[in-house]
Amino acid sequence: MVMVEPRAPEPNNGDVPSNGTVGDIAGKPCVFYDGYWIRRYDVPKDEGAARRELIDQLTKRVFHHTEPGINTPGYNLPEARRAYEAENDPQRKRVNAAMLAGALLNRGSDIFTMIFELNRRGIEITPGNELMLECESCFLEAFDLGKQVKHYSGEEGLDELWGEPLKVFYMPVNEFYESRYIKIALTMSAIDLIAEHMLTTFADVPGFARLANLIEDYGRAAKLESETIKTDPAIFQVWPHFVVAGDELWAFEADRGLTDEQRRMAEQGVRLAREGKRLIEWIAFARVPMPKTTENYFQRCSAFRRAAAAVRAA
Repeated sequence: MVMVEPRAPEPNNGDVPSNGTVGDIAGKPCVFYDGYWIRRYDVPKDEGAARRELIDQLTKRVFHHTEPGINTPGYNLPEARRAYEAENDPQRKRVNAAMLAGALLNRGSDIFTMIFELNRRGIEITPGNELMLECESCFLEAFDLGKQVKHYSGEEGLDELWGEPLKVFYMPVNEFYESRYIKIALTMSAIDLIAEHMLTTFADVPGFARLANLIEDYGRAAKLESETIKTDPAIFQVWPHFVVAGDELWAFEADRGLTDEQRRMAEQGVRLAREGKRLIEWIAFARVPMPKTTENYFQRCSAFRRAAAAVRAA
């Protein structure tokens, strides 16, 4: 199994592939988007089954990446709505909004599953059918309320994840696949940006010479993880690489032989490197950038770089 660096090499003749270009890169089927060769998957031929499976997977994915306690069953929608409407405390109301969003998303997914089963039995459900309209309404409201839901880290929201089931409801499946590649390219770019920022932050810090290779390896592994679906046999090579590279980055300790002041800076640096590892992990898992969390991390990197420079100058 060949694992290929997703980032496209610099072209020798100045020509860059256009978005959507398909290619076989070292034995890996790929498609090119926004500077990256991304692992490509064939669009399923059974549109109805694919749509139903995608909505089910994307619904589960939302709850996997968001704060705990909001995976409200669809049959509890009336209770969730009453609690949301009755709550007056702003902070508690936000949590009630998250729980209501969860109920709406589950209800929409449940209805779509019923529509799929009815269609399979030869009972046609037209776009104007009451079930279809209710399903659409649930996904739309879930998307709107999902803007108040936080990532499980508590750092920021990932409202884009709430819109994915709605996209599958509206879009032809082949167009949804294309939108997925575009988002993965954005994810890979975010991972590269964080890794490059980490390399710059720790480049001149005493005792951190070994860290660069660990950052680079984890960045490569994270991009490969972000492009690989769990049912792909390639996951049995991609996932171990990602886990081990992350463990090695997390376990990094500064070299010995530092002064007391350098050692104190090194301890801060190790904590900051682990924060970067965790941020890359969150983004790779969710397959969407986290701009607010990333910017906050970059500010901490800048503060550390200034402090480290002051120690070197002392």
